[in-house]
Amino acid sequence: MTRRLASFSFAKRVPSTPSIGSTTVTKPDHIHLSFGFAAPHLFPIDQLSVSAAEAVTLHGRKALQYSGSGGPGKILKWIQNRSLVHGINAELNQILVTYGSTQGIDLATRILVDPGDHVWVESPSFFSALQAFRTAEAVITSFPIDEDGVRVDLIENALLEAKRNHKPIPKLVYTMPTYHNPGGVTLSVEKRKRLAELAETYNFYILEDDAYSELNFTGNKYPPLYTLIPERVIYLNTFSKIIGPGLRLGWLIADQHVIDKVRLLNLGGSIGVFTQEILAQLLENFAFQGHVDSLSRHYRKQRDVMAEAIKESFGEHVSFHLPEGGFYIWLRFDDHVNTSEFLQDAANRGVSFVDGKSFFVKPEGYQYARLCFSYVSEEQIVRGVKILADTYFAYLNNPVPS
Repeated sequence: MTRRLASFSFAKRVPSTPSIGSTTVTKPDHIHLSFGFAAPHLFPIDQLSVSAAEAVTLHGRKALQYSGSGGPGKILKWIQNRSLVHGINAELNQILVTYGSTQGIDLATRILVDPGDHVWVESPSFFSALQAFRTAEAVITSFPIDEDGVRVDLIENALLEAKRNHKPIPKLVYTMPTYHNPGGVTLSVEKRKRLAELAETYNFYILEDDAYSELNFTGNKYPPLYTLIPERVIYLNTFSKIIGPGLRLGWLIADQHVIDKVRLLNLGGSIGVFTQEILAQLLENFAFQGHVDSLSRHYRKQRDVMAEAIKESFGEHVSFHLPEGGFYIWLRFDDHVNTSEFLQDAANRGVSFVDGKSFFVKPEGYQYARLCFSYVSEEQIVRGVKILADTYFAYLNNPVPS
């Protein structure tokens, strides 16, 4: 007997979630330039195996309880000490472990933003953050980036205009200031200082997503925005890029008012306490700085291979900023090009990328594409970029009818 159920009305605040960048392709020989994944061969598998065994044998009975054993406390202390390397001085009670930095975006949005409140973002911006703001029913305004990060001068002009005309001031400004996803740019020190001053003057929070900051290819140092105005910055980071994304562990640092509000949303107790126990065992005797240096050397070489492949395969047809760190190169084509129109053809030929429109608030950015150099091999990078270029030139010769 076939049941006939009536249609059901789900909550209107839940947005649609289309596939991003052909990420559902599963062919074994497919080249995933769309995946913002860490290189799997760099995961510290042997050390994690030992750490997992120690977590079970030494602390298993307590670590498997709701509150866990000593691991969560050790992780907080490790985060506190590592943050000092980057100039962040935070008390232990100002640090919360999260399910990756993306949960930190969600938590910060939920405590700060009511429906109709204003959130300002970079253009382009991280698509999962945009989804969080849309789910919160925020009014989202975007500001372009240049080679020195977001145009803080345009943010300042918009704030002046809003105050002059009695328009809403943003509750939240979201930024990825260091090795931006997808733009690859880094916010200059001067812009960081000015944005911090604006947050103080106009009384809004900055949500600082610092997920890629450890992957530094140049040695240049940039102060986290948190160090400039800790009372108005919610700082996010993650173990996903530096240990392994499957751990699903990140952290949030903020003033006590924010932390107290976030704790009220934490209905399920502590985050992944047994996973924290394993990670604590790893970090206790792990040459972390050497590990990070190794990651940075590897990803820098991957970046250079991709940059050369782009120049070789595309010539003058694209431009891009060479990132100082992170995972991505952000390609710009001529304005008449729509990368969405050859996305599927590229997938059919064996390579995926993320089309530019996925990173924008408005219907724009069609002339951009994000390529990730972290997940695939050097040979795959060269071959994938060549396939993508062939796809693009075929598109130029046979454009999709508008």
